[in-house]
Amino acid sequence: MNRGDRALGAIIVSSATAHPAERVPEAAATMASSKELLDRDRKAEHIRLALEERMQFASHAFARYVFDHDALPDLDFDAIDLSVDFLGKRLRAPLLLSCMTGGTEIAARINRNLAEAAESRGVALGVGSQRKALEDPGKAASFTVRDLAPTTPLLANLGAIQLNYGYDIEQCRRAVAMIGADALVLHLNPLQEAIQPEGQCNFAGLLPKIADITRQLEVPVIVKEVGSGISEATGRRLFAAGVRILDTAGVGGTSWARIEAQRAQDVEMGELFAGWGIPTPESIRQLSRIEGVTIIGSGGLRSGVDVAKAIALGADLAGLAQPFLEAAIDSAERVGQRIDRIVHELKIAMFCLSSPTVSDLKSVPIHRETER
Repeated sequence: MNRGDRALGAIIVSSATAHPAERVPEAAATMASSKELLDRDRKAEHIRLALEERMQFASHAFARYVFDHDALPDLDFDAIDLSVDFLGKRLRAPLLLSCMTGGTEIAARINRNLAEAAESRGVALGVGSQRKALEDPGKAASFTVRDLAPTTPLLANLGAIQLNYGYDIEQCRRAVAMIGADALVLHLNPLQEAIQPEGQCNFAGLLPKIADITRQLEVPVIVKEVGSGISEATGRRLFAAGVRILDTAGVGGTSWARIEAQRAQDVEMGELFAGWGIPTPESIRQLSRIEGVTIIGSGGLRSGVDVAKAIALGADLAGLAQPFLEAAIDSAERVGQRIDRIVHELKIAMFCLSSPTVSDLKSVPIHRETER
């Protein structure tokens, strides 16, 4: 039994306690029942597969980047300031709990635990794709967390591809209103759609529609990838279309090619495209050459040291999802503890780089190992 099975087994047991009519008859059958439940729902199945270690990259792109240690930092550790501004709000640390899930009972618990922790720690939060809730309003409750996070920068989320399948400004506004969002994420996922059994692959003419939404929507639009990164060339096209915030979501974290190939029962295809795209550090570096863009560095960040490296490479904010997923299935307290750990790791890194603020960290030299 892997850690994902254990975590999901626990949530099925807790759900059975809360809803006696859905109680699992025998404790020994809990795990099988959880798998059956998840297999009936694509979003829930995504959660289960994302927790499996084989869906993560064995190599770590940020490990190739190193700092020059400062043995004599001219600052007081307790005076280090991690705060940054994002979407007109002040964060206590440059962290975004990246868009993960929604639309299922398990997802509702995950999102509410994430929201409670984000509010208590002063970091930003994104929800998973809200398409399911737009098509079935009964699913909206799994996304609505503003009551738990009244001051948190909150990101709504839709697949940009839906703009080619009937969605327009109305659905975008509904997604924002549904959760009281401060911004709307439009995610780009051509590789995932191409491998996904139920994928939608007509990306033709999508950029002008993104531009229209960016002009019409009352809150900022953020464009993100989902695991293959954004190049400088694509970033410049999006910037010209009016997008001012880009989320790299580069190669290095959860492999959605592997996840969708597993769902399609074509493991070979998943392995072929598992590493397709731009590693997150390179995507950050490329996008940092676009003046005026705010960069969220995400994709494979697993620690506060990774956060420090992402910021030194050019990111303004660091997005993490998988490191919080298992904790979010359990409790808000565990998510909070995980945030605290990452924040402390980041602070230690900044101390050893003599960087009293995140702005100072952005100017610290960072090298690929071969460049030293």
